[in-house]
Amino acid sequence: MKIHLPLAVALLSIAGSAVAAPHEGSAFIHDYDADHDGQVTRAEFDAGRVARFKASDANGDGWLSAEEYVGEYHARLEQQLAVSDRSEDKKTEERQRQMRQAHVRFGVLDKDKDGKMTQAEYDASGARAFAEQDNDKDGIVTAADAAATAARQLAAREKADR
Repeated sequence: MKIHLPLAVALLSIAGSAVAAPHEGSAFIHDYDADHDGQVTRAEFDAGRVARFKASDANGDGWLSAEEYVGEYHARLEQQLAVSDRSEDKKTEERQRQMRQAHVRFGVLDKDKDGKMTQAEYDASGARAFAEQDNDKDGIVTAADAAATAARQLAAREKADR
């Protein structure tokens, strides 16, 4: 079964709204706003992505295995859950759901299905994420962009549910 990227991205965004993934609104700004001015320029974003890729590449071989990619996400998820006020049952449920989603994301992003996510595959995902968040297409993601993107995504989910 072949899943087209837009469908896979839509399914991932629908599945993952309780704990913000790094490509959703305020979490996007929080994760990539290097100078803490409340917005993310494309340069900040690209630098953050390069650093995250390098940090994820635990063995330094220039590509990410599923274990490396999912492991890096797991560490960030645990930090988010540690400060969450959810019950332990809800945290466990969220952890299980998010980790399943991380494995799916790796499969979607590994375009040539060789079990290795290259920097180029990782960068292509980032470019799509930035473009999605940059609602007014000015090269800077602001809280207004994030809110507009969230509203657009919510409307799309509601339309799909009809």
